[in-house]
Amino acid sequence: MKLDILAFGAHPDDVELGCSGTIAKEISLGKKVGIIDLTRGELGTRGTVEIRNTEATKAAKILGVSVRENLDMRDGFFVNDENHQLKVIKMIRKYQPEIVLCNAIQDRHIDHGKGSKLVSDACFLSGLIQIKTEINGEAQRPWRPKVVYHYIQWQTIEPDFVVDISDFMTQKMDAVQAYSSQFYDPNSKEPVTPIASKNFLESIQYRAKDLGRLVGVEYAEGFTVERYVTVDSLGDLK
Repeated sequence: MKLDILAFGAHPDDVELGCSGTIAKEISLGKKVGIIDLTRGELGTRGTVEIRNTEATKAAKILGVSVRENLDMRDGFFVNDENHQLKVIKMIRKYQPEIVLCNAIQDRHIDHGKGSKLVSDACFLSGLIQIKTEINGEAQRPWRPKVVYHYIQWQTIEPDFVVDISDFMTQKMDAVQAYSSQFYDPNSKEPVTPIASKNFLESIQYRAKDLGRLVGVEYAEGFTVERYVTVDSLGDLK
């Protein structure tokens, strides 16, 4: 299955928090989108792997993505080496996305920066003909996405561009709150973590609202780029 966009996250819920409004919008425009989680988030303080798996499936349905896979890398301990790069390369070649979305280039959680670099490096390597991979016994063809964009997470980073998600903020919040074990719940008996606070849950909305304010829309998501954004004419810019 060829996808238009493939979004990677170090943990289940990274994609929902960082760029699910954009994903929902692109799907509404007829684009095929998939999500690849690098780990199961097994080091998370709250919930279990089994619960997180169920939540990830629910969030994927809310967004309407075409596929969601998990590469079962070790939460907290995966590295950017040949073995891990090949796992990501296989997914890129399998789905042949034009656009890849991935973790913030730097962030509070060490896996976010690591995941960002791992996926970015794999996108380049995936285009090299001398790197041989196969899935289910069938050789894969080289494939390099046209662009790689990094969504913004915990740490405030100045975006290179933003996407108007005003009509998709409710869907984004529904996808985020599909992870009920991870985020604010006043009735939960589990430990309170930074992302399980009421402040954090509210920050998802007010960050999107603030980015929207800066560009004259209600809500927006921000991204950073690896190379200059190109447009055909000035009229493409808003």
